[in-house]
Amino acid sequence: MAEQHTPAEPHRARSRAEIHGRRHPLLRGSTYAIVALLVLGIALGGLAYLKLSGNIDRLSVTRQLGTDRPSAETGAGSPINMLVMGSDTRTGTGNEEYGSEAVEYGNSSARSDTNLVVHISGDRKSVTVVSIPRDSMVKSPRDCKDPASTVESGVIRQYNQNYALGGGGADGAACVIKTIEGNTGVYINHFVVVDFAGFQQMVDALGGVEVCTPVAIDDPHAKAHIPAGRSRLDGKQALSYVRVRKTLGDGSDLGRIKRQQAFLASVAQEATKSSLLLRPDKLYRFLDAATKSMTMDDQMSLNKMRQVAQSVKGTGIDKIRFVTVPTEPYPADTNRVQWTKSADALWKSIAADEPLPGSKEAKTTAPTASPTTTQSLTVTPDKVQVSIVNDSGTGGLGTQASDALKVQGFNIVGVSNGSDASIKGATVMHAPADAEAARTVAAAFPGATVKEDATIGSGVVVHLGADAPNVVAVPNRLGSDPIPTPSVTVSTGSASITARAADEDICG
Repeated sequence: MAEQHTPAEPHRARSRAEIHGRRHPLLRGSTYAIVALLVLGIALGGLAYLKLSGNIDRLSVTRQLGTDRPSAETGAGSPINMLVMGSDTRTGTGNEEYGSEAVEYGNSSARSDTNLVVHISGDRKSVTVVSIPRDSMVKSPRDCKDPASTVESGVIRQYNQNYALGGGGADGAACVIKTIEGNTGVYINHFVVVDFAGFQQMVDALGGVEVCTPVAIDDPHAKAHIPAGRSRLDGKQALSYVRVRKTLGDGSDLGRIKRQQAFLASVAQEATKSSLLLRPDKLYRFLDAATKSMTMDDQMSLNKMRQVAQSVKGTGIDKIRFVTVPTEPYPADTNRVQWTKSADALWKSIAADEPLPGSKEAKTTAPTASPTTTQSLTVTPDKVQVSIVNDSGTGGLGTQASDALKVQGFNIVGVSNGSDASIKGATVMHAPADAEAARTVAAAFPGATVKEDATIGSGVVVHLGADAPNVVAVPNRLGSDPIPTPSVTVSTGSASITARAADEDICG
């Protein structure tokens, strides 16, 4: 397992041009960014577009992200994955009353306390919003300010530190994107960083938002005082409500995420029943406040925003679903969490643009496997030495793969167990001189990722992770004996993922 690494965080407050040093603590409300994107462009004219677009700051992260990223689908009918980030800084006009940053964190650099991955399906018939718990312990780039630093060679740290360790701005955003992509295989097309100085105005533009709480809330820390049952909150009250954590339930971030998801569902319902889209004046006030709160990647142009908004205008709120990455206590510190195997199934469905596992739309049968490559193989199996590392946590998987390779003529030099939870599917590592041999091995593992590793002296090393495919016959295999029937199934956590639809009763 990678070493633990929690470096000191920077102490310099950043300017707005460096991603709004005045960010409000709340991406606990960044959900408004989603609503804004879903309605932007449906009812406004060109001049309003120009004004709203001018409100938004933009950053380029192309240099920081590099080219070692998951594959991105392009063209018409391709899904869109957008990362929505918020920060927990207490600095800036209007934010001081919600607590001193120095008191709470001992520094002045904001963390991205809550992150959402918004997946818009390729057919534009559904939107999935995935909440990532801030206390998740995940493999991360060792140096968030170094473009060459990757998750693969990184360290384990708490998820919400990555934005701050990049110093905010382009480096901070890129570090978070690298962390997500490196752990999930999901390509992030665009990102939004949200400032909540305009949060109250957004709520007030809607005429308030209704919430439902089973118990009265009296939280001096969040300045929230709300009676039990249904209540309509104005902007200032809503800002307090979505910050509540310490005085409700077990005080965890997971409990707060559930309340935030219910809050966003209420926002979507409010926008619908109040005919927000039919009131250009009201819609403009809402979007003006929302866009003033945003920093986006420079690839999200005015025209692209218009296209995205138009493409989802027919998506009903019953097709907007909220899920949380499945977690369990982190053994080294039970105040933190780690992702479970069910998280692997969730991210796989997002990466493949498929329905959520366990949903009624999900496929009941797996697609037929096909070899990784269709190019002619230049090295026969008997010329290849293969080591297998089982990182899946499923006993016997490495031996099963070994037997299936041996019968085809591969030379197996070792089978061992690993502990790299970031491995998904099969990853074929090879020495610089063995690229062609690696292609032959990869052909046996449908969908395998092939990577060069200069630390390998010779030969090929196969890492098997969650969702590792069964071995198939390579085109130039030796012998005719059948491949042994698999008896070991990788536990992918394919149990149903609990989702909340935006049209559900907020008291449910």
